[in-house]
Amino acid sequence: MADPNGQRLLLFDLDESVRYSKHKNKVEGVTLPSRTNKKEGEKKLSMLFGVFLPCILAIFSGILFLRLGFAVGQGGLLETLGMYALGYFIVTLTTLSLSAVSTNGAIEGGGAYFMISRALGPEFGGSIGVMFFVANIFSSALYCIGFTEALTDNFGDNGTGFFVHNSSFHLPSDRWPVFGYSSAVLFLCLVVCIIGAQMFAKTQLIIFLIVMVSIISAMVSFIIHPPKTVPIVEECAECTAEYTGFNVETFQNNLYANYTVDYSTKKVQTFVSVFAVIFNGCVGIMAGANISGDLKNPSKAIPVGTLGALFYTAVIYVILIFMIAFTCSRDLLIYNYNFLQDISSCPPLIAVGIFASTLSAALSALIGGSRVLMALANDNLFGPALWPVQKLVTRNGNPIGAVLVSWLLAQIILVIGELNTIASLVSIFFLLSYASVNLACLALDLASAPNFRPSFKYFSWHTSVIGMLGCLVMMFLIDPRWASGSLAIFIVLLVVVYFRTGGSQWGYISQALIFHQVRKYLLLLDTRKDHVKFWRPQILLLVANPRSSCSLIRFVNDMKKSGLYVLGHVKQGSIDNFPSDPIEWEQPAWVRLVELLKVKAFVELTLARTVREGAQHLMRISGLGGMKPNMVVMGFYDDVLPEDSLVQIQQPRRGFYGSVSEDVEDGDVLVQLPALRAEGDNKLLSREEYVCMILDIIRLKKGVCLARNFHNFHRDSLSVFGVKHIDIWPVNFLKPETAGYFDTACIFLLQVACVVHMVPVWQKNASLRVFLCVDSDYASTNHKKEKLKKFLTELRIKAEIVTVPWNHITALNNKSEEGDTMASNLVTRVSEEYLQALNSMMRDHADNTAVVFSYLPMPPVDHELHGQYLHEMEILTRDLPPTMMVHGQGEVTLTTL
Repeated sequence: MADPNGQRLLLFDLDESVRYSKHKNKVEGVTLPSRTNKKEGEKKLSMLFGVFLPCILAIFSGILFLRLGFAVGQGGLLETLGMYALGYFIVTLTTLSLSAVSTNGAIEGGGAYFMISRALGPEFGGSIGVMFFVANIFSSALYCIGFTEALTDNFGDNGTGFFVHNSSFHLPSDRWPVFGYSSAVLFLCLVVCIIGAQMFAKTQLIIFLIVMVSIISAMVSFIIHPPKTVPIVEECAECTAEYTGFNVETFQNNLYANYTVDYSTKKVQTFVSVFAVIFNGCVGIMAGANISGDLKNPSKAIPVGTLGALFYTAVIYVILIFMIAFTCSRDLLIYNYNFLQDISSCPPLIAVGIFASTLSAALSALIGGSRVLMALANDNLFGPALWPVQKLVTRNGNPIGAVLVSWLLAQIILVIGELNTIASLVSIFFLLSYASVNLACLALDLASAPNFRPSFKYFSWHTSVIGMLGCLVMMFLIDPRWASGSLAIFIVLLVVVYFRTGGSQWGYISQALIFHQVRKYLLLLDTRKDHVKFWRPQILLLVANPRSSCSLIRFVNDMKKSGLYVLGHVKQGSIDNFPSDPIEWEQPAWVRLVELLKVKAFVELTLARTVREGAQHLMRISGLGGMKPNMVVMGFYDDVLPEDSLVQIQQPRRGFYGSVSEDVEDGDVLVQLPALRAEGDNKLLSREEYVCMILDIIRLKKGVCLARNFHNFHRDSLSVFGVKHIDIWPVNFLKPETAGYFDTACIFLLQVACVVHMVPVWQKNASLRVFLCVDSDYASTNHKKEKLKKFLTELRIKAEIVTVPWNHITALNNKSEEGDTMASNLVTRVSEEYLQALNSMMRDHADNTAVVFSYLPMPPVDHELHGQYLHEMEILTRDLPPTMMVHGQGEVTLTTL
């Protein structure tokens, strides 16, 4: 939107803030999920009903009733307490990170996925979102199997529960009937998700009360129930085991670990395998964060409710663990998963508690998984693959498509059939998700972004690191194969999402971290400690028009040798003549050009009244701290009409999943680049101003390079036409009497050419040649050649030395003295015939030359001689291969260590 003066304005709606493109009325980047747009009055869930109760039910699930005794029986009291301490330590640290991230701004549906994607960017968020979705689907199947296990233990023909001995109704307990029961429970969850998910949310308190009555009933039974004999599974040598009531001897027997074969999986248990099972009795901390959009005060409810649920469940677990260790024999705990019902004073109440907790947890996991899948579909990270999920949504927002996909995948997982086996996989997926939550908090904290100021303050990067490392270590301890597989899947997903997505409005934490580190190391980069042996080219390329300079931009990228590379451009004019900054309009096109050319360069644009003034700005202020250009490259000043080389780098592309091509987008952006000069158009730069720019570079003590004929340079053809040459002419042709002397500028020239040759593609497909201009004297020629060879050896430059007699050329030089220079009052001019002969000599040796490096003589200070100077350089380099004329200042290499 624009104001009457043409200024673009950014408007914010307090209920629904959407940032629009500065030049297009569309949201930029990845498609954002539709916001719920709830009014404040519709957010009715308090901390109790929105966070505390859902987290407690998700944490207890069926593990408390069905596997707590298994853990004490296998690991003993001490190790079981250690397992829960470890599990709660990990989830508590993760809760601190979760609270920090979730209180740093409004979060929507998708839980961990939404937080991680908005904190770490779409690549990490999409990958972890899939893993978190899979964790929820496995959890839903796990709890369905837990429900079925309690069902068959009470009503199955091989059960040991209360109803088996008090009822004539028995269910088949073979593998496929059990699979059918689990499928029926899962189907019930599907029906509720489709038509009654909101009603289920309102019954949390009722389910919680049922579960708590069952737990209290179990605790009371431990106290009042007398000792008795309890039936156990047939796998044990004895068919019964003892419930002793509170007994010190029983407590001593249950104090230490006694790992044995688990009768359901037929595998010998270890600390890690038992931890993998009971860790599912610690997860569930995301239950409140997943529905933060429905909370009255999420910044308070999520931290307080989640931490309160952790403390509450931990107390219940510790009390039950001690009661179990004091009252139940080892065989009873190991060979009867449903022992709580057998020792209860009211067995049906325990059964109802198991059924309610497992069904509630299964339904909660299925709902949570479907919401994560819907968030992934809305964000359009995986293209058409999730379009059906995105389209199948009811009017009230119920994601039917996501629910059906989640149900189908959970149904497939039910084939595994064993709770202990699935529990290990669920633990791994949840641990990976929790590690990512800690990573998100760690990255945000380390980035030190001013906008990261969560309401929750009780965290630090130390807690995030410890929580993340704890999750990763436990993943690999539980099952190295599944942990490695999950990480491999995560990496594949990360790569897919990386190539699928473009720009994102979510922001990239990597950029914040890079900024933080770069700033820190730039401050450590002390120019007073510079040393010549660590010199590297730091180049500012002054580009008149990028449309005609693509080949030169790519070549200069090879000259930088991991140094600084800046593309500089001067836009002529005054900011008073524009309604807003014109540089801001062109900047995206330049950045996109750098991406298309695949060069590692920064872009610096400036606005100035004259090109020379703008170039001075760029030469002085480009770079930062100790990273400042020490070389300036410019194109040669001639009258050749520029050719558009931009079309050569724009190749048709197709995205993943048949997505829309980016060609249209590139065209829209690159059209902002300045148009090429047409025939008859006046140049923005005069000859005198151009030579003055060269003198400015020299006065600022920077090396200068003039590039000519690079419109004929084709870097990609280097490996096609065999070995080519990089020719070096280290001779100041305007002073032929110094041909045998290597000054600082000559050494600089050799160094720059050597840097280009160090690039792998040049090293493989080109060779260095140094031309030595000599007279016809054989002895003098050999002496100069040996001297040059020794010099190159000391500089560690491997190059072929080519001697070129030029007596007949120097004889053509009719010297004249006129004007002045920066160093003296006289300048020696050379004849045009002499220059033409030099040009012919260089062309005769350039049949297979890829690029020529030649000595750039110092330009005269006298403005009247600037035109003559350019004319001489034009004759010297006429019709040569791509030529780089170099004049350097200062030491750039050493012959010693």
